[in-house]
Amino acid sequence: MPKVRFLPLDVEVDVPEGTVILDAALDNNIKIDHNCGGNCACSTCHVIVEQGFDSLNEMSEDEEDMLDEAEGLTDHSRLACQCKVTEDLVVLIPEKSSEWDDDDTF
Repeated sequence: MPKVRFLPLDVEVDVPEGTVILDAALDNNIKIDHNCGGNCACSTCHVIVEQGFDSLNEMSEDEEDMLDEAEGLTDHSRLACQCKVTEDLVVLIPEKSSEWDDDDTF
């Protein structure tokens, strides 16, 4: 079973192969923005894949377009809602300029 380590929290979780990074986070109470609900219609779930980037599924044209709007874009940026886990990953959830609401609903 692949593992995903979320930084800067330094929390590692086991996930079934094929799990989307966003679901891996939310299923394990790791807060990550996802304003569109994981439909590749925004860039709020932007993450930086520090290890395991090459194991991810190929980026779609829609994801490329959405990533152009992400804060702090890097060569290893992806949208968490679009990446299926097949091998161990280390994923950085970048700090955003906007803060989470006090509301804990997803």
